[in-house]
Amino acid sequence: MKSFTTHSGLVGPMDRANVDTDMIIPKQFLKSIKRSGFGPNLFDELRYQDEGFPDQDNSKRPLNMDFPLNWPRYQGASILLARENFGCGSSREHAPWALDDYGFRVVIAPSYADIFYNNCFKNGLLAIVLKEYIVSNLFADMEAQEGYSLTVDLSKQTVTKPDGEQITFEVEAFRKNCLLNGLDEIGLTLQHADAIKAFERDWQEACPWLFGAVK
Repeated sequence: MKSFTTHSGLVGPMDRANVDTDMIIPKQFLKSIKRSGFGPNLFDELRYQDEGFPDQDNSKRPLNMDFPLNWPRYQGASILLARENFGCGSSREHAPWALDDYGFRVVIAPSYADIFYNNCFKNGLLAIVLKEYIVSNLFADMEAQEGYSLTVDLSKQTVTKPDGEQITFEVEAFRKNCLLNGLDEIGLTLQHADAIKAFERDWQEACPWLFGAVK
């Protein structure tokens, strides 16, 4: 998993509440487990005017220009500003995969569905919770200023606005450590690789008959 320390990036909007995981990445795209290639189908039903399907040439599909992330001013956005209960619905890990593959490193919202929130941290995506009025103020600032960018510092737990104002956020210490060091569950386990190998060696010496029975 890639680590997260600091990130400065253009902010893009998802100005609606209760965006579920099927809206983030529709069910027809869930066949692959490669963790990549989902970016072109992020928010598929909102981005395009036609129905999407796997292995389609998305460059030839008609865009829905009423969807803000299709607007030129938000191209290259890497920080997503969202509303409450973002990521609700079914527990598909493909949702943070799609956000990451599109280019988002940070999501900022007043609240998240629990499973989606956990999946973000397991996949190197920083999900920040801010009070609803602060998120609303960020939406207003972003809409008023084209090219609106923020700087996120995970170590200091701050979001810095263009005028230098800093907003602090909370993040659980274990999740913070994993993100800062790029450690998913496998990475955490491999930190103890030597101890695991020693245990296996000692266990085999103590109970050789168990291992002899395994073919």
